[in-house]
Amino acid sequence: MIALLCWIAVPALSDVYKYTDAQGNVIFTDKPLGRKDLSLEWRRSAKGLAEENRDAQRRLLAYSRVTASGTPKASGSLAERRAGYDGVVRSMALRYRLSPELLHAVIRAESAYDPSAVSSAGAIGLMQLIPATAERYEVRDIWNPVENVRGGAAYLRDLLDIFDEDLSLALAGYNAGENAVIRHGRKIPPYPETQTYVRKVLQFYWAERAAVTQLAAR
Repeated sequence: MIALLCWIAVPALSDVYKYTDAQGNVIFTDKPLGRKDLSLEWRRSAKGLAEENRDAQRRLLAYSRVTASGTPKASGSLAERRAGYDGVVRSMALRYRLSPELLHAVIRAESAYDPSAVSSAGAIGLMQLIPATAERYEVRDIWNPVENVRGGAAYLRDLLDIFDEDLSLALAGYNAGENAVIRHGRKIPPYPETQTYVRKVLQFYWAERAAVTQLAAR
């Protein structure tokens, strides 16, 4: 990614292409590739990508200043962190016609309830939104846990609608993007990361549901 950002800063480049192969390996290039084993993820202007990178850097810098001044990071046990966000999760689940257990499962897999989590790919917060997804769902402050969960819940609702309520495909889309799922015949893409992610979230989801059933039986 660092190499890419340096590369797109070169004024001579006009477009950047992102391809993936069947194993999920990513290739960036400034020219279209005609290889049949590659799938085009997106084509973006180098200038636009550079501007996005500068914006992300400004956000990270601003956040680092805030956290240095005393904004709390994740603390306590997983159960304690989960309890702290249960109200937000239930509210957004109701708003977007989702199961609270599903939202909890996604948040646990994405960030383990750490609102300051940042992935190597630049995904941020409880539901690990990337800036493009945050903008798509009009998330004003990606670092705000309420806004972050709202954006993630809205995206998950759209994915379930796109894939006819197929939970596995919706989760695959959340991880790899809906276009990757569609390109692979509306099946889970053959990316090890995505396949592991879907299994993990489903395990957390069934555990959440089992806990609810046990409480209801008491």
